[in-house]
Amino acid sequence: MVGLGYLHANKIIHRDLKPENVLMDLDGYIKLADFGLAKFLKPNESTQSFCGTAEYLAPEILDMAGHGFAVDWWTFGVLIYEMITGRPPFMNKNHHKLGLLIR
Repeated sequence: MVGLGYLHANKIIHRDLKPENVLMDLDGYIKLADFGLAKFLKPNESTQSFCGTAEYLAPEILDMAGHGFAVDWWTFGVLIYEMITGRPPFMNKNHHKLGLLIR
């Protein structure tokens, strides 16, 4: 996705990519929305924040060992999977069990 590449080139990590945050305008252009969890991050730097939507969390966020730009690519993969199948790859009403599935 060009949008994520652009954000990362400008040292911005989104951290909350999900269907509700991907919009399409009248001309068919795709826009990313909701930068409430976005953060400026230097290359090779990591952040420790536990944030995001449960079904889209990357394993490194769950492990709380620090994460970087790769978490956006994880959520992009989850988003593509959901677009193809109609549901996220990991689902459970219990957030603890959901975390175990993601890991």
